[in-house]
Amino acid sequence: MTDFERNKARVTAEYEALINRKNIVSDSYNGIYDRYVYPVLTAAHAPIIWKYDMNPETNPYFMERLGINAVLNSGAIYLNGKYYLVARVEGNDRKSFFAVAESDSPVDGFRFWDFPVQLPDTEPEETNVYDMRLTQHEDGWIYGVFCSESKDKTSNDLSAATAQAGIVRTKDLKTWERLPNLKSKSPQQRNVVLHPEFVDGKYAFYTRPQDDFIETGSGGGVCFGLCEDITNPVICTDEVVISPRQYHTITEVKNGAGAVPIKTPKGWIHIAHGVRNTAAGLRYVIYVFATDLKDPSKLIASPSGLFIAPHGSERVGDVSNVAFTNGAIVRENGDVYIYYASSDTRLHVAATTIDKLMDYTFNTPSDPLRSVDCVKQRCGLIRKNLEYLNK
Repeated sequence: MTDFERNKARVTAEYEALINRKNIVSDSYNGIYDRYVYPVLTAAHAPIIWKYDMNPETNPYFMERLGINAVLNSGAIYLNGKYYLVARVEGNDRKSFFAVAESDSPVDGFRFWDFPVQLPDTEPEETNVYDMRLTQHEDGWIYGVFCSESKDKTSNDLSAATAQAGIVRTKDLKTWERLPNLKSKSPQQRNVVLHPEFVDGKYAFYTRPQDDFIETGSGGGVCFGLCEDITNPVICTDEVVISPRQYHTITEVKNGAGAVPIKTPKGWIHIAHGVRNTAAGLRYVIYVFATDLKDPSKLIASPSGLFIAPHGSERVGDVSNVAFTNGAIVRENGDVYIYYASSDTRLHVAATTIDKLMDYTFNTPSDPLRSVDCVKQRCGLIRKNLEYLNK
C-alpha cells in the first residue's frame, strides 16, 4: 500500500466515523433546555475533497492542501423534511465562506454539500463574509443576512475593518440572488436579522448600529427599523433600541440579535448575544428577550442574566469564552433546536420547546441591576420555597 492509499484510507475512515456518530444528551440539567454532548459541526466535518488533492500523481503523500480552521456560527432552517445549516466555514487562510450542511436529524449526521455557497461578487471591496441569519419570509423568499466586511481605508491599521449587512435570497439554498447591502444612518452594521413577517406593510430589520468595527461608540443595543423595498434596502425609520446595553450586565460592552425571532402565543422570543468585559477579555453569552406580537419594536419581557454560556471545553478555542448563536429551528410540534458556536471554533445544539421557552421568558424575573436588589430578589425566592417546603 502506498503512502497515498494508506493516508487516504485513514482520513476517510475518521471522517465517516465522525459523520455517523450519534449525539447524546448531556448530563447537565437546568430544566430550560438539553445540551448535546458532541458538536454538530467542526472543522473535521469539512469534506475531504475540500482539503486534499485526491490525485496520487500530484499529491503522493495525500497531503492537505487547503486546510479548514473552524466551522461555526450557522443559520438554520427546516425544509422538505430535512434540517439545513448554512455554516460559517473558516479556512486556514482566515477567510470565511458559507456552506450548506444537511441532515435527517436535528442533532447529528450533518454532511456538507460538495460545493460551498458561491455568492454573487457584487461588492468589489468585500474581503470577508460570515454569520448568515436565514429568514423564511412571508413574501415567499428565504433571505440570508450576513456580515460583509471590508478594509477600513481611513486607517493604516491592517486590522481596521468596515462591516455592513449583506443580503441574499434564495428558494432552494442552491441559487442565491445578491441584493444591495443594507443602508442605515450607522457607519457600521453587524448582527442584522430580518423579521419573518411584514410590519405595517414593510420589511423589518433588527440592527446593531456601531461607530466602529469593534467598539459600539454612540451606538449599541438591539434596534428595530423598517425598510420599504428589500431590493433597495434602506432603513427608512429611526432605529429604535429594543434591548439596550446596560452597565454591569451581560450586555455592557455590546449586544446583538441572534437567531430569527420565534413567534409564540405570548410574543416574539429573541435569542440574542451579549458581551461584557473581564480581566481575561470579552465574554460572549446568549440571552433572551421578547417583543410584542403586533409591535415587534416593543420590549415586553427580559429575563435576568444569561441563557447559554460556554461550558467546559466549549470555553477553549480561537476566541475563548464565547457562546454565540445566529440560527434556530422550530418544528410544528413545538420542538426548538438552538445552534450555537463555542469560542469561534465549533457548532453545538441545545434542544427545548416553545412551551419551555415561553415559561423561561415570561416567568423568569428581570435583572434588578444592583447587587442589593438582586439579594432581595433571591431572598424572596428562598422564602417562598421554604414556606412551600415547610407546609
